[in-house]
Amino acid sequence: MPQREIEVILTRQLASYLTLPIFIVDPNGTLVFYNEPAEAILGHRFEETGEMSAAEWTTAYTATRPGDGSTPPEQLPLMIALHKRRPAHGELIIQGRDHVRRHIEVTAFPLAGQAGRHLGAVAIFWEVTP
Repeated sequence: MPQREIEVILTRQLASYLTLPIFIVDPNGTLVFYNEPAEAILGHRFEETGEMSAAEWTTAYTATRPGDGSTPPEQLPLMIALHKRRPAHGELIIQGRDHVRRHIEVTAFPLAGQAGRHLGAVAIFWEVTP
């Protein structure tokens, strides 16, 4: 595991205490952490998956918009926050590693360090029940 910026380490620490599902990526889009509440939605424990490149996690957790076909990775709220460095929100249907489809809402925001350093992005998501 590469050395992480202190802000990313602290964000990961905070996420480990929160009851909302949290997903954290670095500036390259590499998944660096998701918390225990996220494990229930993603269908797999972080300790079992570990870090994954953006290409890996965008295919491991397939996402579509409700009523639409597939959603290109660049249109995911987390990727918008990462690449455009602005908050984004959306509704998705995801299929986790447990092969269960879940309807979720996602709010993502860029993670910036001191002096405006781009450190990645964070997604907060939750399951939507009809």
